[in-house]
Formats: sequence, structure tokens, C-alpha cells
Amino acid sequence: MIFKIASVDSLVIYFGNEISEDIASIVQKAYFSLKNLNIEGIREIIPSYTSIYILYDIFKYDYSSFVEILKNNIDLDYQDNSVKEIINIDVYYGDEVGLDLNDMSLKTNLSIEEIIRIHSSKSYDVYAIGFSPGFAFLASVDKKIAVPRLSSPRKSVPKGSVAIADTQTAVYPQQSPGGWNIIGRTAMELFDKNLEKLSPLSVGYKVKFNPISKEEFLSQGGII
Repeated sequence: MIFKIASVDSLVIYFGNEISEDIASIVQKAYFSLKNLNIEGIREIIPSYTSIYILYDIFKYDYSSFVEILKNNIDLDYQDNSVKEIINIDVYYGDEVGLDLNDMSLKTNLSIEEIIRIHSSKSYDVYAIGFSPGFAFLASVDKKIAVPRLSSPRKSVPKGSVAIADTQTAVYPQQSPGGWNIIGRTAMELFDKNLEKLSPLSVGYKVKFNPISKEEFLSQGGII
């Protein structure tokens, strides 16, 4: 673990330099270990793929003493035995919304049907929330359909777009710029500023994508 000052009342703990499932797993163990410890004075804990950001009470700790507390208490072998919530997300993988399905088919030498089957055949772990409110980074995508980001990002990606970038997959919770490969769309709301819990997704959750028909998508409020 490498500790670095982020601001006068925050720090970042780095667990590695490259995104990988192994490092992400260590980050999650450290994150849930910290949450379980419930250390007084910690105001916020935000995990990512390779690091954890911590906001703390500077009137209770100075930086050096706080780092020592963290070093002595974080358990990198922590086992979170709570039941992982699985969030099911219905997805329409049609040509009208799967803007990059044809290109992905050419790049992977797989049919569109095979890409859909592979993408929807497993559950994904939520490793981080970021980029935009409610945007959950999910992993890991099967290497057969893991394609790199677009060389030229789109200026606007429709809300609800389901996408792939390398071994990550995600849903754009709002219309925004983006450079991931769009393969489908969901009508599910993944960010609502009016709710106490802004997003149904949190770090540690699992996500399962379920293919649905165009008719089902439209009946759920989906827009093409």
C-alpha cells in the first residue's frame, strides 16, 4: 500500500498501477475491511480499480497518525461474507441501439448473436463508480468480446447505452460523451438525484444483463 496526500483532509491509498482483477480484488477487500472497522473520523471512502480515496476529520487526526491507524487496521485478506446483491438489467441488443455491434462482429470474428450471448451469460462485479454520476465500472468481460475503446469518442452517447471497453462493461446512466463500444440499451434508471440512494448500483454488487425484445424494451419505457 502506498499512501499519498490528496488534499488537506483526504488521502489516497494505491494498491497498484495497472487495472487488473487481482488488484481490484485487493482494493475491495481493503474497502470492506475499512467499512467494517467503522473508524471514527472517516467521513467518506471511495474505491476505484487501483486505489481508495479517504476523506477524514483533520481535527481528530494529523496525516501521519491517521496513516499509521490505516496501516495497522486494514486487512488485505478480509472476507466480506455478506450476500452480494445481484441487480438484473434488461437490455435490448438491437441494431438500432447497438451502434457498434457490427464493428465488434468484424473485430472478434463472432456473430452478433454470439456477442450478445457471451455478454449476457455471466454476472459482473461492480468495481468502481465514477466518470459521471451513477456510472458503474463492471468487470470482467470475456476476452472473446473484449475490444478496445473507439479511436474517436462520440460527442453524445444515449442514456441507457450498454457498452464494452476492453475487459470492462458499463451502462451510461445519462446522455454524455463516451468512447466505449455501444452494444445495446436499457430502459432502467441508473441515476436519480431525487432519490436517497442515487443509484441502484454500489461497489461490491453484481450485475446480470438479460436480453429482451424490442417490444419489451419499448413497453418498459425505452426510447429508440
